[in-house]
Amino acid sequence: MISDIKTLFDAGAHFALPRARRHPSAAPFLFGTKDRTDIFNLEETERRLEAACSFVRSLAGKHMLFVGGKNEVAEIVKSTALEVGAPYVAGRWIGGTLTNFKNIRKRIDRLQKLMGERESGELEKYTKRERLLIDREIDELLARFGGLVSMIELPSALFIIDTRHEHTAIREANQLGIPVVGLSSSDCDFSLVRYPIPANDTSVRSVGLISEAIKEAYLEGRKVAVPTK
Repeated sequence: MISDIKTLFDAGAHFALPRARRHPSAAPFLFGTKDRTDIFNLEETERRLEAACSFVRSLAGKHMLFVGGKNEVAEIVKSTALEVGAPYVAGRWIGGTLTNFKNIRKRIDRLQKLMGERESGELEKYTKRERLLIDREIDELLARFGGLVSMIELPSALFIIDTRHEHTAIREANQLGIPVVGLSSSDCDFSLVRYPIPANDTSVRSVGLISEAIKEAYLEGRKVAVPTK
């Protein structure tokens, strides 16, 4: 089982942050403090991870948005989302991505239009300078919205790495009633997340392990999805 306590321990999932940075809502998930650093109760982590995975399975193939823009985790978020064909934000969250999605989608449509024209050779009708400006626009749109191209409508859920860092995404999801599965360290407000996973949200091994568990649950849910008639 990918989420057993030994595997979580070996990945360093139990390491939280210095006690001085603890958010009050994290207290129920902690085992204790060692050398002024909080330690997560991995029995609680295992239980919460399984609850999160059960929810993700229940999505049955509906779109889930993967979010994590910190340098340490961005590549894990991107690669995990690509493996399951899900949309992602692996950089700075653009305000309004959810709450102003219609306008965000217009920018994505613009990106797809320009990329399609470039691939088909339609841009050859423009001058060299005009093509250079269009290429720059494409690069800018890709950097901001490239991971959202497959998101035709609002997602059914979000999987977020470090819910404190991605506080704007959390706020938008909660405003729209979209459930959040969040990997959260001890400085996060657990009350804002419907399915919190208390664990180290910075270590590559810890984030990779949790992301793998969520990915497998997502794929399992897709297998049992009933095709829409």
